This record gives sequence, C-alpha cells and structure tokens, in this order.
Amino acid sequence: MLPPQARSAETPTHRTHTAERGSFAYARCTCGWSGPARRARDRARQDADEHQAPQPAAR
Repeated sequence: MLPPQARSAETPTHRTHTAERGSFAYARCTCGWSGPARRARDRARQDADEHQAPQPAAR
C-alpha cells in the first residue's frame, strides 16, 4: 500500500474494484493498494472510495 504522501500528480489514475475471497470482500487498486478484508461489501466499496479521494497537501 502506498502511503498518502507517496501519491502525487505523477501517480497514475487510481482505478479501484472490489473482490471477494470466501466470506470477505476487499478493495483493490491498480496502484497496488489493497484494503482490509471486510464482511460487508458496502464497507469494502467505501474503502475504495476513500482511497480514490484526493489527499490533502502535506504541510
């Protein structure tokens, strides 16, 4: 997983999707990031949305 400060304008567009493994759903991204396993698909989708959200600039 890339730390938030590693994301920049040079980082390619993030494309997320959800996947399932057994009883768990998780979010994945084309940048290599993977969210935690969740029992709720909706929470996995929320993780993906949060990952794609613009990060505040570092001060």
